[in-house]
Amino acid sequence: MYPNLYYAFRDLFGVDWPALRFINSFGFFVALGFIISAIVLAAELKRKSKQGLLHPTEIQVMVGKPASITDLILNFLLGFFLGYKILALFIMDKSVTDDPQAFIFSGLGSWPAGIILGIIFTGLKWWEKKKQLLAKPELRKIRIWPEDRVGEITIIALVFGLIGAKLFDTFENWGDFLKDPSSIFSTRGLTFYGGLICASLAIWWYARKHKIGFWHLNDAAAPTLMLAYSLGRIGCQVSGDGDWGIENPYPKPFSWLPDWAWSYSFPHNVNEMGVKIDGCTDVKYCYQLEHGVFPTSLYEIVICFILFLVILALRKKFKVPGTLFALYLILNGLERFFIEKIRVNKKIDFLGIQFTQAELISTLLILTGFLLWYFLRRRNTVSKS
Repeated sequence: MYPNLYYAFRDLFGVDWPALRFINSFGFFVALGFIISAIVLAAELKRKSKQGLLHPTEIQVMVGKPASITDLILNFLLGFFLGYKILALFIMDKSVTDDPQAFIFSGLGSWPAGIILGIIFTGLKWWEKKKQLLAKPELRKIRIWPEDRVGEITIIALVFGLIGAKLFDTFENWGDFLKDPSSIFSTRGLTFYGGLICASLAIWWYARKHKIGFWHLNDAAAPTLMLAYSLGRIGCQVSGDGDWGIENPYPKPFSWLPDWAWSYSFPHNVNEMGVKIDGCTDVKYCYQLEHGVFPTSLYEIVICFILFLVILALRKKFKVPGTLFALYLILNGLERFFIEKIRVNKKIDFLGIQFTQAELISTLLILTGFLLWYFLRRRNTVSKS
């Protein structure tokens, strides 16, 4: 396992670059997933725009004005934060920054780096506006297509997705939260369905505000969401963040299957769970699980990527807006429901029935997908008659 890129580069390429300690493997693959998925979403929205299914909106903007006080203050604050926290990771004493996550959420930082970077950001904003300055500022009308808004949609999905993922994980592990309320600020412990629900609500509001066809947007997002999930799970597998399965004592079913793809102990996992690894001399991440478990994150990487290809191949055959998204809900729900059967998760006890939060939500997604499919197709049939 590679908790951060430092260990990956040291093991794979034999280089010792301490700065890579600050780039967590999980976060790296999540970011990569967002970038690649944004490209796929933009391509799908552009395809729908060319078909006349999506339309642009017009807005009026004032051009040629100098930088306002608000612009300069906001850019200074952004630069100050990046310098005070991010740049400080590379220039402050290692004893302070050895745990990057703890450092980011602490009050420590570099004031000189923050002030210098804040001034640089402020100067760049002032210079950018000065180059666009007109003798007489003009109010211009510009046309914005849905694919032009992918950057904003991605940021909304990222922010509300992370908030939702953390909140749902907190609810799922309420006892642990009560023992350590500060854990809510940790980047460990994220629930995918919480992120999906909160991000979907935020994007629904955004789509209504900017008059983007909601069901066409959902259909364009269907393959994107499945791909993003698959890519995000690479981070879970590589870092060993606890999204693994139950103990697997069973013999390997196929001789050609690698041992680690059937039963794995997740050595050097980022959660530092299990027993100490003999001979490990690193300061951190010297633990592995005592017994091999199902590498469920690996299975989800493969399954969800195949489902992404299936949805991508079928997308042009679905003529009723929203039905492709309904198919995504069904496939996503089925995949997660069955993977939960061999995955470690806390169970909820309700009237003597035990189930996990993910099993409950995945069941609701499957039912929602079927109901949505029926409703949209029926409405389309009625509108044609």
